[in-house]
Formats: sequence, structure tokens, C-alpha cells
Amino acid sequence: MSIVKLNNRGVRSATTFGSISGLGEMRFIKKQTASSSATISFVDGTSDVVLDNTYKEYLFTFNNIHPSNDGKNFQFQGSTDTGSSYGVTMTSTAFEAFHNEGGSDTTLSYRTGADIAQGTGYPNLTQESSNDADHGVGGYLHLFNPSSTTFVKHWICRLTHTMNINYAGDFYNAGYFNTTSAIDAIQFKFDANNIDAGTIQLIGIT
Repeated sequence: MSIVKLNNRGVRSATTFGSISGLGEMRFIKKQTASSSATISFVDGTSDVVLDNTYKEYLFTFNNIHPSNDGKNFQFQGSTDTGSSYGVTMTSTAFEAFHNEGGSDTTLSYRTGADIAQGTGYPNLTQESSNDADHGVGGYLHLFNPSSTTFVKHWICRLTHTMNINYAGDFYNAGYFNTTSAIDAIQFKFDANNIDAGTIQLIGIT
């Protein structure tokens, strides 16, 4: 196979380009908007939500997730019974970088209180998020092959948020649901009080 080089004029004159097969495409599935919501849940087969073997990878995006009270931790969990219960056994790991507005305190550390070792609780995806009017949480969570009945279900999450003491936090989480049952629902919440505002989108990746 030969390599074709195009100069600037050649690119401007080109009318069609070949496609590259095998690259994944993002396909919007569902957007939910919080309004003093205790939880936001995405349940397969409910309200146009798709969370099955249609896609091998799913992406949740978070935009200006705002806690109703100060110093709360954003969390999530999965379900194997279409949202009747949440509390799938998982193991996870977490670390965070943060920096204060005054420029006097910077830290990169493992967050022992945010991880889970074969537990059924909700892992913290942020640390003490602020509820100031102009503060919020933004980022994404990838969930891999949740409908598999052979493998555990891996996930990766990265969030940025404003901490309640005016710190910028960059939070990394990863782990797996330790089950070979299909994960067919995901729920998000803060560890106390409500999600005051913000949006969460679900996207499938081909």
C-alpha cells in the first residue's frame, strides 16, 4: 500500500476522502437534568435508556453537577436487577490532585477513604464538593461491556470539581463491578442531601 502525500492545495481541491473502518462512534442515548434530585438513575429499557449489549462501551458525562449542601461527595453504583436495588460488589481505587486559590497548598495523594475493597457501597467520585452558586462538578465515567455474563465490569472516572475550601480538585477513580451478571442500571447521587442542579448524559460508543 502506497502513502499519498497531499500539499495544502491538494487538500483544498479534494472533494472526497476515504473512510477508516473500525473506529468507534459516539451515539447520544439519554440526557437527564437534576432539580433537587435525590438520585439520577439510568435504567435499561426505561425512558429510552439503552444499557445493554447494543454497545460494548458507555460514557456518562457530567456538566455542572451542583450539590444542595456544602462539602458533599459525588457517588455512583450499579444494579443487576434493572434498578430494583443498587449495591453490586466492587473493588476500586482513587487518587486526587488539588491546589488552593491562594497558591500555597498543592497535593497529589491516594484517597483511602474513597476506595472500596469488595464492598457494596457507593465509592466517592469527588471529595467535599462545594455548593457555592458558581461551583460544580464536571467530567466523565466510562463503563466497559456492562452486559457481559463472562467478565467483571470495568469502569474509569475522572472528575474536576471545586472543593468546599476553594480548592481545585482533579479526582481519578477506577475499578470493577465484581460480578458476571449484566449491569443494567447505574445510579448517581451525593453521599447526603440532593443534586441541586446539573446534567448527566449517557452516550453509547460503537
